[in-house]
Amino acid sequence: MRVVGVSELRIDLPNIDATLFESPDHIRLLSPAERAVHAPRFLLLYGSLRERSYSRLVTEEAARLLRALGGETRIFDPAGLPMADSAPDDHPKVLELRDLAQWAEGMVWCSPERHGAMTGIMKTQIDWIPLTLGAVRPTQGKTLAVMQVSGGSQSFNAVNQLRVLGRWMRMLTIPNQSSVAKAYQEFDDAGRMKPSAYYDRVVDVMEELMKFTLLTRDVSPYLVNRYSERKESAEALSKRVNQKAI
Repeated sequence: MRVVGVSELRIDLPNIDATLFESPDHIRLLSPAERAVHAPRFLLLYGSLRERSYSRLVTEEAARLLRALGGETRIFDPAGLPMADSAPDDHPKVLELRDLAQWAEGMVWCSPERHGAMTGIMKTQIDWIPLTLGAVRPTQGKTLAVMQVSGGSQSFNAVNQLRVLGRWMRMLTIPNQSSVAKAYQEFDDAGRMKPSAYYDRVVDVMEELMKFTLLTRDVSPYLVNRYSERKESAEALSKRVNQKAI
């Protein structure tokens, strides 16, 4: 493969700042300087407050699977979380959720489908996780698996919406997903999911989430390192230096 020199690059791409334009570094991608040795950390969110919440039951089963695969899990209880913007950022439930979002290396979002969409409780949790906390993006580069439960026939409206939100939060949403139809039929009296193709798909999704998390967590800062943001940072630095020199 022919390597393009800086001078040639400037001719071919006149709108590019060649000092900030980088070809992928295979060493940084495949052999990061440090490898994490702790268990992968997962935050799981569900979207219903019902006493027998099927999205919570699926989420609890997903957490069991992740732990069996070697992960560490935390499930956030949305009870008591205020509507977005209806309380200050230092509300205890908001702080709890944001701390967990920073702690996690991957997430699972599971919502019921209501009126063809995710529930307001699900959306409220995501709305309280900001794109930035100071200089930290609490979700960028982290993995995400999306799931939903339905009271009727199988649907994918909620998972499709969750995928849009995952992209907006700059997360690495895995290809697989789970949609459990007629969820009231899929759990026993103890709240455990019965054997079925739906259950097997939940296993598939958690297995895939674990693999993607192990594959990306050590290099996620590099994966989401972008030309436009390097350029913005360089311009901001130049502006600060020039201000000091005046």
